[in-house]
Amino acid sequence: MLDKVHKLISEVKDFKTTSKDEIEAFRIKYLGSKGLLKGLFAEFKNVDAELRKDFGQALNKLKNSAEDKVSELSKLISNSAETKSNYGDLTRPAEPIELGARHPISIVKNQIIDVFSRIGFNISEGPEIEDDWHNFTALNLPEYHPARDMQDTFFVEKSSQVEKDMLLRTHTSSVQIRYMENNKPPIRTISPGRVFRNEDISARSHCIFHQVEGLYIDTDVSFADLKQTLIYFTKEMFGKSKIRLRPSYFPFTEPSAEVDIYWGLKTETDYKITKGTGWLEIMGCGMVDPNVLKNTNIDSEKYSGFAFGMGIERIAMLLYQIPDIRMLFENDIRFLEQFKSVI
Repeated sequence: MLDKVHKLISEVKDFKTTSKDEIEAFRIKYLGSKGLLKGLFAEFKNVDAELRKDFGQALNKLKNSAEDKVSELSKLISNSAETKSNYGDLTRPAEPIELGARHPISIVKNQIIDVFSRIGFNISEGPEIEDDWHNFTALNLPEYHPARDMQDTFFVEKSSQVEKDMLLRTHTSSVQIRYMENNKPPIRTISPGRVFRNEDISARSHCIFHQVEGLYIDTDVSFADLKQTLIYFTKEMFGKSKIRLRPSYFPFTEPSAEVDIYWGLKTETDYKITKGTGWLEIMGCGMVDPNVLKNTNIDSEKYSGFAFGMGIERIAMLLYQIPDIRMLFENDIRFLEQFKSVI
């Protein structure tokens, strides 16, 4: 009789199934009111006295094994059913899923970063709430300098905890100052980011916009290096390599220039955006003023460099023929869906 119980224990351990009906049949066979365990417990009184202890322990082991097996298999089937309900039939046709799209500002920013990363420029970032030193003074714009009027500024109200004049940065040149303070030449970096100026919002201007500014500082850097870098950029970005440099003024570069590319006059839109000249202004640039190098503890006798900066919105409007800058900030789904196919 004891051997029979041990045999049943082995059968219980070896039992496997994924059928709910088979599990129920197994439960009835062993644990039902007319099951094997019921009959074996009834035979307990007929077992010899010296075997009763071993027989009782074996019966309890059989009962526990059967109950555990039923619980284990039922749980596996339950988990399988939950998985099926979560994922359903994986062979059925998928429902159409609406794909998102990158914002045109992000698309153009990434393209600009990619172009300059190919020639060794890294990316530097800084705070949008900036102090007067990094945004103005270190850039050769001391207090009361008339060129400060070129940039209408949003100032942050001074608190008791903050002694410095704080403002929303008017350009990402402040990031370049921070980078120059913490890194030694050679420096080759671009600084993309959002900037703020207190200007009226119209179809061509906004109080919030994005810039990418570049900086290269090393020994023997010349204006010719700047020109070749700009030719490379315009060819990669626009497919146009014909540029011109017009003398201009920026407090932090000397000499300074505005960069125009020859856009052409093939379409009516070309005539409109270039005012009939075929030339289109895309950025400002120049050689870094020695005073800026001194303000960041870089030896201006040993090192020289160039800087350039462009508005991302302006580039995006050119590439995608967007007539109104406000469209880039209104988050109109109908407008943004047009860029689904653009990586």
